[in-house]
Amino acid sequence: MDFRFNFFPDEDETQEPNAHDGATPHSPEHEHEDNRLPEKKVCIKAAKEHYIPADVNKVLENKVLETVSGLYYVNMSVVELTCQDGTHEEDIVSKSVSSHSDLIPGVYEGGLKIWECTYDLMDFLSEAEIQFANKSVLDLGCGAGLLGIVALRGNAERVHFQDYNSTVIEEITMPNVVANCVSGDSKVESKDDRKNTKPPSKRHKKSECLPDKLSKCRFFSGGWSEVSQLLLGSSKPCSKYDLILTSETIYNPDYYGTLHDTLAQLLAKNGRVYLASKVHYFGVGGGTYLFEKFIEERKVFRSSIVKEVEEGLKRFILEIAFKDSVSN
Repeated sequence: MDFRFNFFPDEDETQEPNAHDGATPHSPEHEHEDNRLPEKKVCIKAAKEHYIPADVNKVLENKVLETVSGLYYVNMSVVELTCQDGTHEEDIVSKSVSSHSDLIPGVYEGGLKIWECTYDLMDFLSEAEIQFANKSVLDLGCGAGLLGIVALRGNAERVHFQDYNSTVIEEITMPNVVANCVSGDSKVESKDDRKNTKPPSKRHKKSECLPDKLSKCRFFSGGWSEVSQLLLGSSKPCSKYDLILTSETIYNPDYYGTLHDTLAQLLAKNGRVYLASKVHYFGVGGGTYLFEKFIEERKVFRSSIVKEVEEGLKRFILEIAFKDSVSN
């Protein structure tokens, strides 16, 4: 069975409460008491914008490139090795390894891997012939940034990338975007298999980037609310997005309120969100149906399942729009 991440609660968090400690559970003073475990306080990272250096070749230094679904992307294992040298303030690689988890709330949110729902959403965007030309697009929780790169290749007017971790943006997202924008490499041969593990024959040495592509891109790290405030609260607020693409971002129900509000703040009136998700995320409890119910209760958006993937653990693509928006 496929898991979004490995999650093992601390031993003391799984113990049953002792009925002999304090008042009995059925005493009047405890009749309406919430016996759930207290939530751990999570310090959310502040928003930060990241800029591509003038010499774009520096972004690809010490990177090994592979191809997936016709796109270049950096080898994640090599990135993880280079990020273990202690030079990155977040130190998310060693923290992930030591905790045996692909998720550490408030510390690391899984951006060092490409999750399978990303491929589902890429397939859907192609099959449904979603048009990006002259559209503003946000790749929310971008990780490798493949969804935003697809939009960029579809001639989107602008594409913004957001991930919780600055290390992910600087070491994975930004290099992937640059690698797919360098001149002479705009087309990548696609293999029958999803992933080609051999490095591409053409290495990115002293390449000149296509300014019209990279100038359309902006990169942000930090929590969703914090990035939203940065985008909308500046002296020159960013215009809202026609399309928001996001994959495997509803694994934790604790984040639903923040995600919902971020989508409500950043989506254009007649815009669309395309969200890829597993039916259920074991260990944390989120999933497609639970998020649909959350959306329905908030009465801001309407949602519909536009694609279902049966193989393995069932997966879905949701289309989300404002209730009062014009239908496509």
